[in-house]
Amino acid sequence: MKKALVTGAAGFIGSNVVRVLLEDGMDVRAMILRGEDTRNLEGLDIERVDGNVLDPDSLDKALTGCDALFHLAAIYSIWARDRGIFYHVNLQGARNMLWSARNADLEKVVFTSSIAGLGIAPGKELSDETTPFNQWGQSDYVVTKYFSQQEALTFARKGDLPLVVVNPCFPYGEGDVAPTPTGKIMLDTANGLQLLVFEGGLNIVDVRDVARGHLLAANHGEVGEMYILGNRNLTIREYLEMTARLAGLEIGFIPLPVGMAKVAGWMFVKIADATGKPPLTTAKEVSYSSQHLFFDISKARQKLGYEPSSVEDSIVRALNWYRAEGYIPAKGPLPTISKRLGKLLYRG
Repeated sequence: MKKALVTGAAGFIGSNVVRVLLEDGMDVRAMILRGEDTRNLEGLDIERVDGNVLDPDSLDKALTGCDALFHLAAIYSIWARDRGIFYHVNLQGARNMLWSARNADLEKVVFTSSIAGLGIAPGKELSDETTPFNQWGQSDYVVTKYFSQQEALTFARKGDLPLVVVNPCFPYGEGDVAPTPTGKIMLDTANGLQLLVFEGGLNIVDVRDVARGHLLAANHGEVGEMYILGNRNLTIREYLEMTARLAGLEIGFIPLPVGMAKVAGWMFVKIADATGKPPLTTAKEVSYSSQHLFFDISKARQKLGYEPSSVEDSIVRALNWYRAEGYIPAKGPLPTISKRLGKLLYRG
């Protein structure tokens, strides 16, 4: 593979994939949505092209002359005022990209799905690539990631595309300019805004490890297979306490019953629907994350040679980046009020 098209190249994971490919000596063509924030691509020796997954002609042009495709363009959010955007971009956009890729002469396609596209094992059991999907009724993001993943696998298993699927867990790290939902949790904790905690768990991973996993999947992944790219499984409380400690804080987090969190999420969505401003959380997000989203990364380790880095070291790097970029400390009336309340809960 000499030249790769990366869709979603300006995004959090996408920009890190671009960097990893450049480090590996590949020519990179970055597909950019017109008007998109491209800070994460500044200073990189890449070719930029305008493209939109909802415009098939732009995809055909973007793929011309490429040997590989890394498809990362998607809506990653817990809420949208227009729910249809998830289905337009994550599902129909993926279909458009897959059909354009089918008509191109590509050596490899790496399709970025998510652990949202996988089933969840009961309790604290580890889920893996074979766990049957059982998350019907969850958020539009979760459902559309599953549907698009299955369509991608169909292209691969019918012999139409040399495609592999990667399923990143919860990424964090430098360059999360949005920030993403995962990064928002880290930021709120470091700023003393995250004071409540409910039952549940997650698998956290440095975004740079996820990016390296994409390259490993391109080089060693078997067509038609899925590979989970994660690292450490932690309860939500363990994750918040670790982040607070590494940020130099010691906070007594208040337990919140899941039922109450869902009610709060429902109220936040009603307010968001009326104001157009994103909610702090949603009832469906609470429902999903209150499960123990613990994953087994053995397949990626054994088949791809994937070895993630130290969680503690990468969290420190992420926090340092947030501080340098002015995300920590947060500014505004809500952070001020929350921090005053937080002082009552700090230990030490």
